[in-house]
Amino acid sequence: MKTYRQSAILDLVSRHVVRSQDTLKRQLAARGITATQATISRDVKELGLVKRAADGAYQRAQGETGSPDVTGDRVRRAVVEYLRRADRVQQLLVLKTDPGQAQPLAFALDQAAWPGVVGTLAGDDTILVVMRTERGARTLERRLEHWAKG
Repeated sequence: MKTYRQSAILDLVSRHVVRSQDTLKRQLAARGITATQATISRDVKELGLVKRAADGAYQRAQGETGSPDVTGDRVRRAVVEYLRRADRVQQLLVLKTDPGQAQPLAFALDQAAWPGVVGTLAGDDTILVVMRTERGARTLERRLEHWAKG
């Protein structure tokens, strides 16, 4: 639910002018998502949202989203926390997590926007990562396994 709620928050602040957490709470409720003010506050912090100087609306921090080092660190933390196993079949990677943890890992991979990754598809405990090449899949598999082993 957390990943779904945070995805909805990112969608809302990218499409609408949202100046307060109370407004965010109401807009989430309109989508059928109930959250306390404390939960929304944590989400805002975890997502790295900041307020624009011009109008006070929430937005993603510019420096954070574009930095490969920061997104790489996010993926690394998500891999350490969620990844249990990685299997490669040609240019496809199948990543296994504990139940309910595939979404946050897939979200981190998507946010990294690595050029070799075509896309991800996540279920409850399994993620399918489609890579452009078999070589890229092999490289990513090694990287993820290295991070997971610590």
